[in-house]
Amino acid sequence: MIFPTRRKTGPGPGETPEGGGAIQAAEPTSAPVVSIKDRRRDDYTELKVTLHQQLIDRINLAALDTMTREQMQRDIGDLVQEMLKENNQALNAAERRQLVEDILDELLGLGPLEPLLKDPTISDIMVNSATKVFVERRGRIEEVGTRFASDAHLLRIIGKIVSNVGRRVDESSPMVDARLPDGSRINAIIPPLAIDGPCLSIRKFPPSRTSIDKLVEYGSMTADCATMMKAVVASRRNVIVSGGTGSGKTTMLNALSASIGSHERVVTIEDSAELQLQQSHVVRLETRPANIEGRGEVNQRDLVKNALRMRPDRVILGEIRSGEAFDMLQAMNTGHDGSMTTLHANTPRDALSRLEQMIGMSGIDISPKSARAQIASAINVVLQLERLQDGSRRVTSVAEITGMEGEIILMQEIFKFVREGVDEHGKVIGEMRPMGVRPKFMEVLKARGFDLPSTMFDPFKRKEG
Repeated sequence: MIFPTRRKTGPGPGETPEGGGAIQAAEPTSAPVVSIKDRRRDDYTELKVTLHQQLIDRINLAALDTMTREQMQRDIGDLVQEMLKENNQALNAAERRQLVEDILDELLGLGPLEPLLKDPTISDIMVNSATKVFVERRGRIEEVGTRFASDAHLLRIIGKIVSNVGRRVDESSPMVDARLPDGSRINAIIPPLAIDGPCLSIRKFPPSRTSIDKLVEYGSMTADCATMMKAVVASRRNVIVSGGTGSGKTTMLNALSASIGSHERVVTIEDSAELQLQQSHVVRLETRPANIEGRGEVNQRDLVKNALRMRPDRVILGEIRSGEAFDMLQAMNTGHDGSMTTLHANTPRDALSRLEQMIGMSGIDISPKSARAQIASAINVVLQLERLQDGSRRVTSVAEITGMEGEIILMQEIFKFVREGVDEHGKVIGEMRPMGVRPKFMEVLKARGFDLPSTMFDPFKRKEG
């Protein structure tokens, strides 16, 4: 049983509750019974946390590991009903079931976050404080009624998350990146750095892989653009996926990876594992932060260097942020064709400028011209993504790097998203158009068995669909 013992309704005259671990009987009271419908949301949250704390003292925690959720729901439901009488709360059957579910979420899951994590329409959860929670649903940010009882309650949930992956968060280490068991990425920051109390951000992991064909269905890119990108990846061209925060870079990288041959050995490197590659021959590496003594850190650059000794056919770097850019470009230039990565930038040209800046962070003394030559030699295609004002995520540009002229990297746009306005519902009107440029990599694609029709790049071709 989940309880050490079952108690009687109450001790008789001169009786005492049985056993030291038994549930203590409630003292009789004449306080009025209050319906939960008459309580404010904050009062309900306080009641839920209070009952949860009382349950911890009364139940056999070791028994939880051997019971199903249904068994726990039944046993805890009985105990909650008794505790509600002790706390003078009147609930109907539906309200009691909801309360038991919430308490089970506190015991077994992440408390108030559980309903948000289970909602498939929510992609991001942003906890600004114990009383301010926002979500992104279908590209729109909105506030929800989720509340935590206190900063201490929120901090306990954060601690529960990070401890499961061997991380910690406290005043000496007030920032942490971690992930949930389903792969969802989280970032937490607590006082003294967070002024208004602990903050938590969760980027939810999609339950299923999004294919490039699905992105065409969603309107993120055109069929012609998707066909070309499949051929580009299969033909082992090096690709950078560029875009702002939340623009869908990792989703696009996952979709593109489906075109990698099943016979190829792929090594992925990430700060927090998010990639869902569909091949069987994949080695996944993840960085490690420093320990409490400030030692033991393993960063992306260390992993890129190590990956090159693992005989990879391709290296996929989750995101370039600093000096690892130099090592990644070296890999692309030395036999690891078809490698891919992402970075934050607003345009394809900005992506190249950021790459040049990050090469400078490597500490290697290299001239700007040499750095640009490395970039022009390594990168073949820059895929630009953007999260538009209506919340939709679109491929806004596909550009090819064609070489250098003097100290300037030459680039030509193959496809471009052209905006035409906004409709009465706030939805962006526009289409992705070919720019009339035949890519130079077409010969490579043809040699590898991908003979794309030249009409694909005709700007005067009738709009698809």
